[in-house]
Amino acid sequence: MLEQLTTASDSETRETTTVEALAAALEADERTIESHLHGLADCELARIRSDGSVRVTVTGEELLELELDELVIVDPGAIHPDK
Repeated sequence: MLEQLTTASDSETRETTTVEALAAALEADERTIESHLHGLADCELARIRSDGSVRVTVTGEELLELELDELVIVDPGAIHPDK
């Protein structure tokens, strides 16, 4: 999901994409995409605008640039312990 979001948007230029476009690219249900996007946003890896457009954040791009060979799990509770 994060990889596709990074392909479809850009943090530097603030280029955005849509839930619909991501769902089509990933062949997934829009509700599933929205759920994952909210999880990424909670971890500060994505931004969701009030008009529904979405983009990757600098943090999200930097995480992918690490080119880790292992699965990475980011806990939003560790970032925002009051949630």
